[in-house]
Amino acid sequence: MTIKDFMTNMHRECDHLLTQAEDFLDNGKFDEALAKYIAFKNETLHHFTMEEEYLFPMLEEKSGMGSQGPTNVMRMEHAQAKSLFEKMDEAYKAKEKDRAFSLGESMNILLQQHNLKEEQMLYTMMNSALAEDAEEIVTKLQNYGH
Repeated sequence: MTIKDFMTNMHRECDHLLTQAEDFLDNGKFDEALAKYIAFKNETLHHFTMEEEYLFPMLEEKSGMGSQGPTNVMRMEHAQAKSLFEKMDEAYKAKEKDRAFSLGESMNILLQQHNLKEEQMLYTMMNSALAEDAEEIVTKLQNYGH
């Protein structure tokens, strides 16, 4: 499995968790919605951590681009998502269905645009720049933080 395949699969898993949270929310099952939302948030933050602490620094070093290239943009978008999570936390805990949906839509738009950039550009760069160590990197990612 390539780095791009592994990280793209994580994006899809996170998307699925948000969809499940919103399905529960739509059906008035607030406890289940909150549980799925928390799983979505935790998986997304774990994904960000793997990128920021492990993949981005490795790519920056290997490519010589430093931290002011595309990885800097990705970090800024991660910060935007983290800020949205704070508002989503409040809406889900307060069982504010409409607000949670609205914030979820904003999060979805942000993450879909973000993920597209990563999948089309950054992960492709990683597959190329880190190809010789890809198998080892994916193994580390699979066990990262566990």
